[in-house]
Amino acid sequence: MPPVTVRPAGSADGPALERLWLMFRHDLSEFDASLPGPDGAFRSERLHKALTDSDWAAYLLTDGRFPAGFALVRGLRGPTRVLNSFFVVRGVRRAGVGRAAVPRVVARHPGRWEVAFQDANPSAVAFWRRVATDIAGDGWAEERRPVPHRPDLPPDVWISFTTRG
Repeated sequence: MPPVTVRPAGSADGPALERLWLMFRHDLSEFDASLPGPDGAFRSERLHKALTDSDWAAYLLTDGRFPAGFALVRGLRGPTRVLNSFFVVRGVRRAGVGRAAVPRVVARHPGRWEVAFQDANPSAVAFWRRVATDIAGDGWAEERRPVPHRPDLPPDVWISFTTRG
């Protein structure tokens, strides 16, 4: 496994995060049938909120030297934190980067957590169930919820667990 660093992302990381965001949204387009806008970019409001809104946090994952992914967290001021977006570059997937990074992100914000993914993405299903077990043992739950404003899509799968500080 390559060395994994998880650090808060700042405005100087904006260009790298925007490029990683394009890869992330491209990967998800397989499951939500989204297309980029006329400029070739996908909507990125969540990324911008994570860099500017105090209820959000952005983290950059690196392999020690180079960007390897990101995590966006929302709900920092509320009772439940949501791992809103999580991405690992394909070149280091299945090398343990994501499995090492998620617990480090979660440890920064103890409390109740939720993460959503799509049943149609078998890699995500296996990954998130494995990570939830790593973090919470058998103390996690799974449910399906409709995708807001997208009745054409199957429900998302949501995993929830609680961490202690």
